[in-house]
Amino acid sequence: MTMQIAVAPLTVVDLGQIAYEVAWTIQKDLAGCRARDEIGNTLLLLEHPHVYTFGTQAKHEHLLVPTEQLRAEGIPVLDVDRGGDVTYHGPGQLVGYPILRLADYGLKVVRYIRALEEVLVRVAASYGLAAGRQRGYTGVWVGDAKLAAIGTKVDANGITRHGFALNVTTNLEYFERIIPCGIRDKGVCSLESLLREHVELADVRARIAGAFEEVFERGLGVYG
Repeated sequence: MTMQIAVAPLTVVDLGQIAYEVAWTIQKDLAGCRARDEIGNTLLLLEHPHVYTFGTQAKHEHLLVPTEQLRAEGIPVLDVDRGGDVTYHGPGQLVGYPILRLADYGLKVVRYIRALEEVLVRVAASYGLAAGRQRGYTGVWVGDAKLAAIGTKVDANGITRHGFALNVTTNLEYFERIIPCGIRDKGVCSLESLLREHVELADVRARIAGAFEEVFERGLGVYG
């Protein structure tokens, strides 16, 4: 299935484009393996075909078109076990699912989310973009437009699932069918829309792997 990049003690695995339900099953299986110490900490990087998902705090009225219409177009609509509201995944969006034992990094959930945001802020900065956080919201923003969404789950064994979705060359029109993350007064952007040029996903994957090493192996103490 895949190329592996060793970032000790983290392994980064590129799954390519894979259906949401398949990736969800892989996450559950790997989380069990991590809890039993059969694998080390792992970051899955991938794209999904078009899909809308509702997190555990979602309001279904934040989907602005009928579910039947989307399914007729071949677009699944799923209730999933991550935190957060409704979001869209699709081609050109780089999704990251860390399968980590938080105790290995001395982290609780809030600091873990701040660390994920820091990874993505650094990736944006590597392209010359001044991305950051917005008070009261998770994710990574450029002005009032969200560049990356975050929705996580930490299971009973302290193992993480789900993670982040960074818009790279994403067709942003698909966000017009929802109130993204339940936020009515903010926009959505992508690396491509901000830079006004094509961005290669392979390049973004490599930068994310490097930023993960920097943040999770060297710099966590400053993100509390």
